[in-house]
Amino acid sequence: MTCAYITHRDCRLHEMGEGHPECPERLDAISDYLLSTGVMSLLIPYEAPPATPEQLARAHAMLYVRELMARAPREGYVHVDPDTSMNCHSLTAALHAAGAAVLATDLVLKGEVNRAFCAVRPPGHHATREAAMGFCFFNNVAVGIRHALDVHGLERVALADFDVHHGNGSEDILAGDERVLMVSTFQRDLYPFLGNVPLGLNMANIALAPGSGGAELRRAFEESWRPRLEAFRPQALYISAGFDAHRADEMGGLRWVEDDYAWITRNLVEVAERHCGGRIVSCLEGGYHLFHLARSVAAHVKELAGAA
Repeated sequence: MTCAYITHRDCRLHEMGEGHPECPERLDAISDYLLSTGVMSLLIPYEAPPATPEQLARAHAMLYVRELMARAPREGYVHVDPDTSMNCHSLTAALHAAGAAVLATDLVLKGEVNRAFCAVRPPGHHATREAAMGFCFFNNVAVGIRHALDVHGLERVALADFDVHHGNGSEDILAGDERVLMVSTFQRDLYPFLGNVPLGLNMANIALAPGSGGAELRRAFEESWRPRLEAFRPQALYISAGFDAHRADEMGGLRWVEDDYAWITRNLVEVAERHCGGRIVSCLEGGYHLFHLARSVAAHVKELAGAA
């Protein structure tokens, strides 16, 4: 089993001010831990290219893409929402983050690797078709999915999102697209305070009560995710991999641990093996407790690489 590890050094240059939880140290914590534990040796490294305007426009309104590019500052910060801002490196980082999902799609669908993990920031699943929000500028995973559908010609692609926050941007972009099934878990009544009412029949949203742990995750998968995924029979599986549902992460109130991330990944791998030759593209979303972020990513990636 081969698994790509896709990142770019410019993703570490984007920052939104001192004390902001979505910080460059997130990627440092991940890479340092993967290197020190030998997990990185299981992965094939790739450098993420920048996404092109054409690639971004498959998921976003071109007017939004142009306006965001025009707002990129030469110095200081420009706020795009109350908790999301751009510095002079943010646009470049966001382009490489979205480009990572495109490269991952090409690698997996051309059979050069079986799976890919995109260790990039800024994250993407809150970015809607026409707006940046929630630390996100471009919706990386949606850009990758639309590339798989519109360029590679796939007919059925599934997205599994297990961030503590609902991937409202992904739902906004993909709802009603019969070629896509999105299954998601998230904490109820937490930012962005959406998801309780799905926007389309191709959405399976499971809102978990605060304090929910591994048992509730497993129940959601077995009762909702698995039957929908098995019936859909995806030709490729994408993951919005958020690690802020960890019990140590102060961004939410769920109580998952590293073993839960390993379990959900293992079961998604099994679905992918049955229906799409094991083809998986995973994109980093949330996760802000650096110690447990790194260990949770390692648990996730080891399952992707078939080395758990």
